[in-house]
Amino acid sequence: MSLLRLEDVHVYYGHVHALKGITLEVAPGEIVTLIGANGAGKSTTLRAISGLVPVRSGQILFDGEPLNGVAAHKIVHRGIAHAPEGRQIFSTLTVDENLALGAYVLGGDRAAIERNRERVFALFPRLAERRQQLGGTLSGGEQQMLTIGRALMANPRLLLLDEPSLGLAPLLVRLIFDTIREINAQGVTVLLVEQNARAALKIAHRAYVLETGKIALAGSAAALLADERVRKAYLGE
Repeated sequence: MSLLRLEDVHVYYGHVHALKGITLEVAPGEIVTLIGANGAGKSTTLRAISGLVPVRSGQILFDGEPLNGVAAHKIVHRGIAHAPEGRQIFSTLTVDENLALGAYVLGGDRAAIERNRERVFALFPRLAERRQQLGGTLSGGEQQMLTIGRALMANPRLLLLDEPSLGLAPLLVRLIFDTIREINAQGVTVLLVEQNARAALKIAHRAYVLETGKIALAGSAAALLADERVRKAYLGE
């Protein structure tokens, strides 16, 4: 059974029809990537899953249970964490405080919070070095690490990643993608939205191509990486 399934999902922003019948699925243990041009609906798909935008029609199922109409904070409790585009960290709080906010779903379980914090620091040693530093004083790469780390503090079964490599130098992009692989190897299922289509397809198991709110192509990441249409439209060939 799929861990996540979207069935004919439609989303509107006012009169703008942003998602036009999206159907996709993510199996437990997979990395699935969504690629497409700006405005194709990739971020909207993640926001619909995490309850940040309402679904007009269609259904979103997580572990067989519907998410339609469930409040965003309750979706986190169910096991979905979202690392948003643009990082959106709390710039006036320290690294430790940002991570603590990510762990609010754990309540007062200090042992679990500490385990998750140590897991984040093992993935991102630079955050451990800067744990008392204000989020707003971190570099762009460090802020991205903090965004992902904060999402992991909720101990999610499914991690939604929106443009994790945006604005980063090539060396940091490689680091972020290596870390996504490691997070997945630790048992976290990943749904990845990424403009760097080549890098995303290299680490994903499967992929969907979105065009103007619809799925244009779907298949194994390796097949799409070799697809001439994808190579011309998204890989600059």
